Amino acid sequence: MNKTSSGSLLRAGCVAVAIAAGLASPMAFAQRHGHFIGETVVVAPPVAQVEVMGDPPHAGYIWENGYWNWVDGRHVWVAGHWMAPRRGYYWEPHVWVHEGNGWRMREGYWARR
Repeated sequence: MNKTSSGSLLRAGCVAVAIAAGLASPMAFAQRHGHFIGETVVVAPPVAQVEVMGDPPHAGYIWENGYWNWVDGRHVWVAGHWMAPRRGYYWEPHVWVHEGNGWRMREGYWARR
């Protein structure tokens, strides 16, 4: 399996887990535009929650901060967690971007260095 197909499988698995956990609907992912997901909302995300990171499970792991997701008409906190690093990449976290009269969430992703 090459890097591209393994990355695609990982993304597909993450989407499936998010949908199964009720964190996203299939349509939210189907309607992606670039790195933005879901709908534009008029309610600004709350201030990030303070989280206790604890120790990483393995040396070199990186912490992904928690973030506010938009679910069923309200902001829902998604807890941060430790992630295995990817050689040659860095993590771009989820972020809410103000657009016109609303807000859109750009999903987190691994970007090449």
